[in-house]
Amino acid sequence: MKTTVQGYNINYKISGEGDRTLVILQGWGTKLEVYDSVAACVNSGMRVVQFDLPGFGGSDEPRESWGVDEFTDFFVAFMEELGIREATLLGHSFGGRIIIKLANRENLPFTITNIILVDAAGIRAKLTKKQKRKQRRYKILKKILLWKPIHAMFPELIDDWKSKQGSADYRNATPRMRECMVKSINEDLTDLLPGIKQEVLLIWGDNDTATPLSDAKLMEAKIPNNGLVVLSPAGHYSFLDQPAVFRNVMKSYLKP
Repeated sequence: MKTTVQGYNINYKISGEGDRTLVILQGWGTKLEVYDSVAACVNSGMRVVQFDLPGFGGSDEPRESWGVDEFTDFFVAFMEELGIREATLLGHSFGGRIIIKLANRENLPFTITNIILVDAAGIRAKLTKKQKRKQRRYKILKKILLWKPIHAMFPELIDDWKSKQGSADYRNATPRMRECMVKSINEDLTDLLPGIKQEVLLIWGDNDTATPLSDAKLMEAKIPNNGLVVLSPAGHYSFLDQPAVFRNVMKSYLKP
């Protein structure tokens, strides 16, 4: 289905029926279909809303460079457009960033009953000495190679080198979404964790390398009311790596 929010054409779908609602906020660069198995985990009597954020899947791309706050503003407008007044929010990876921001806002037009964070982002990783050296080398090399006289001599080779830098998510993104990604991942939300008043269920893969288990441990320590479930062996998409266990956890947690 399609709807228009803030002038953007947004792709979404709703499954199930009931008085309770679960809204799934996706990870960076994914499509809503990735979370079909998550939607299928809920018990009867609950409807599930899946959607593509602007710039993801089948939704329009932001017209400007957005950070987490702009994506959060959009989500508030999306909830108003669908008339949702109360919901459980589930955030995977980047979706967790939006939920952390939402939980710290006052006077939302809807109530967040409880929160599920799955391999969620929000904690900025501290670079190791090796990573810092690599980053410095990259910046120096980039400055040299993109110097106009040098670039003019070897344009194809240098452009090919440049296209291979960064993470897979960054390389696969459009120029606009690369700008959004940089703005989003450079914001550390650790200080906002104590401000989450809702009950939070943390579900994590023990082998997650994108948002490591240490992030979950930090969230567990700082969020006032939470519980942590670790899936093993599982990575950043723990709900796909351990579908049966994930489904049992969800059904138990979301039972009426």
